[in-house]
Parts: sequence; C-alpha cells; structure tokens
Amino acid sequence: MKKTGIFYGSTTGTTEDVAGRIAAALGIDSSDVHSASELSLTLIGDYDVLILGTSTWGDGELQDEWYDALDMFRDADLSGKTVALFGCGDSCSYPDTFCDAMGIIHDAVCDRCTVVGSVPADGYSYSSSKAVRDGRFVGLAIDEMNESDRTDERIAAWTEELKTILAE
Repeated sequence: MKKTGIFYGSTTGTTEDVAGRIAAALGIDSSDVHSASELSLTLIGDYDVLILGTSTWGDGELQDEWYDALDMFRDADLSGKTVALFGCGDSCSYPDTFCDAMGIIHDAVCDRCTVVGSVPADGYSYSSSKAVRDGRFVGLAIDEMNESDRTDERIAAWTEELKTILAE
C-alpha cells in the first residue's frame, strides 16, 4: 500500500477514535495518524495518500483545527496525491448540515488531487449535506451519536474499498 497518513480534527474525541479505527483496519501505524493541528507542508509531502477526517460543528462548520489546516492545504502541492475523506456528524440534531465539513474540505482540495472513497448516501437519515454529490457522500459519513451500531460495518466496507484502490 502507498505511504498513507491520516489527519483528523476532533474536539470531543469521536473523530480521533474513528481515525484510529480506520488506521487499524488499513494497517496504518499510529505514528502516521495525526491531529490536523500538527499539519505542515513537510508532513503533507511525506505521504502519497492523505485520509482527512473532520467533525461538523454549529451550522455546518469546520472543526476548529481544520481552519488553519485548510489554509495549509491551499498552499500545498497536491499533484499526484490521493485523498480520501471521512466525516462525523449528527443526523438527528443537525439533519440539514450532516457532515457538511467533509464537503468543505473536499471542495478545498478536489481539483488539485485524486479524491477516492465516495459512499452511497442511501441508508443515512439526513435532509441535506454539502458532502453529497450525485447521491454519494464524498467520503465515509459516520454518525456515532445515532447510528454507532453501523460504524464498524461502514468502516470495514470503506476500508476494504480503499485497500483495493490504494494497492494499484
């Protein structure tokens, strides 16, 4: 598998936990799992594949650590990089902004790299999301608040697909 780094923004620990579970499923060492607050141009350059994770806050806003991290990504050379995204949200309390932050990150990087790992939006309960394109989430959407019983299954299916893509 290509050299892969996972970067997450997590306020309550949920997204950090999901990042660790994704790393375990992909066989990625914990030393390659980073808080978005640690992001640097050098660190971005160290990886062929970047898995970016965020929670959504407020009315569809980025998690705090991603504001500076996204500025860094805007300055980074992403040519030749592969990016996969995952987002955590609450589809019951915020059905109209479910995983919006994942869509914000996608829009900031999508035209400068190869984005992989979209997931069908059916099977999720939400009314609107900036992370949905043509009936698919731009990455793995997770709702630990209301659908934690489906998280392991969703991670397993997504990481199996990523293993195939990243092996090429």
